[in-house]
Amino acid sequence: MNKTDIINKLSEELKLNQKISKIAVDNILDTIKTAIVEGKRVEIRGFGNFSLRQYKAYKGRNPKSGDVVNVDPKKLPYFKVGKELKDMIWKKLPLHRPAFK
Repeated sequence: MNKTDIINKLSEELKLNQKISKIAVDNILDTIKTAIVEGKRVEIRGFGNFSLRQYKAYKGRNPKSGDVVNVDPKKLPYFKVGKELKDMIWKKLPLHRPAFK
């Protein structure tokens, strides 16, 4: 499913014009992106939360040459699945469910 599919689904379910649905979806995504860039945590109960994670510098290896490469510190977006969504997925796919504590 991609952004266009979400817009179409919203348009169908709420009987909205596609332009209005597109504006709504774009607004939600822009709000989430802006909050993450500002270092804020975005929590959508039952779905998950988005945050910005900071990673320290480290020494890595170039896979082709095997040379040691210095990797700079970086900040990357991170998504953690919410309990409700996680449980929903495990009900659909009950293969080897790990023991969560």
